[in-house]
Amino acid sequence: IIDSHIHLADPDRLSYPWMAGAPQLRRHVVPADLKAAAAPVTVESLVFVEVDVADGQQVAEARWVDGMAASAKPGEPRVAAVVASLPLERGTAISSDLNQLLALKSLRSIRRLIQNQPDPDFCIRPDFIAGLKLLAAHDIAFDICVFHHHLPNVIRMVDACPEVRFVLDHIGKPAIREGLMEPWRSDMTALAKRQNVWCKISGVATEADHKRWTPEQLRPYIRHAIDAFGFDRVMFGGDWHVAELAIAYPRWIEVLDHVVADAAADEKRRLYRDNAARFYRFAA
Repeated sequence: IIDSHIHLADPDRLSYPWMAGAPQLRRHVVPADLKAAAAPVTVESLVFVEVDVADGQQVAEARWVDGMAASAKPGEPRVAAVVASLPLERGTAISSDLNQLLALKSLRSIRRLIQNQPDPDFCIRPDFIAGLKLLAAHDIAFDICVFHHHLPNVIRMVDACPEVRFVLDHIGKPAIREGLMEPWRSDMTALAKRQNVWCKISGVATEADHKRWTPEQLRPYIRHAIDAFGFDRVMFGGDWHVAELAIAYPRWIEVLDHVVADAAADEKRRLYRDNAARFYRFAA
C-alpha cells in the first residue's frame, strides 16, 4: 500500500492548538508508529499531510517531515511526499514561505484547511485564488479539505484555477452521521467532471457516529465517490492517526476491501498504490 494521507506529529517540537479538543491525538507520531498500528497491513510509502500547526510553524513542520523523508529507516513506511500548509488567503504575500518550502525535495502539495473557516466564501476570495495560482508554475498540487456544504464553492475555486492540480480529501466529508446523501452526491458528480481534480478515499468513518457506525452506512458514500471519479482518479488514504477516533487502520482496509470486492485487480492496484504515486509525482 501507498497511503496518500498520513499525519505525523511531535508536540514537543510543534504546537497543535486544535488537539486540546482531541487530547488522545496529542502524542509523538512517526512512521514506526504507523507500522505498528497498520499491522498486519504493510504500508510501503506514505504521503504526509500537514496537521494544522500553530500559525508561523508551517515551514518548520514541513522541514521536520522532509528530514524523515531523507532518512527512511529500513522496514518502516517511507515518507515519499509532503503536503505542507500555507495561509493562501494572504495571496502573493506567501511567496517567501512558498520559496522556503520549494527547497524541500519531498514537497508535492499545499493544504490550507477550508473546513473550519467561518467565511463560507473563504476559498473563492481573490487573494486566496491568487495564492493558489502561485502553485501551478511549480507543479505543486493543492489538497482540498472541506465539509460537504463547501462543495459548490470548491467547484468555483477549481474553475478559477484550471491550471492547478487538486485532490479532494476525505470524499468531501459528507453528512454520514445524519444519513444525508444530497446535495453531496450531486456536488461530487459535478466536481468529478473537472479532470484536474482527484479524490482521496479517506476519512469516512470519522464523518459517521464514531462509536456506532456500520460498514453498510459507509458503503454508499464510498461507492459514489469511486463511481464519480473512476479508478483513475481515486487514491486510498488512512487518515491516520486522526482516524483512530472512529476506526482502526486494519479495519478501514477491511471495510474498503468489501466495497471494491468486485473491482478488477488493476483497479484495486490503482486505488491502493499507483494513483497516489502518480498524483504526488514520486516513484512507486
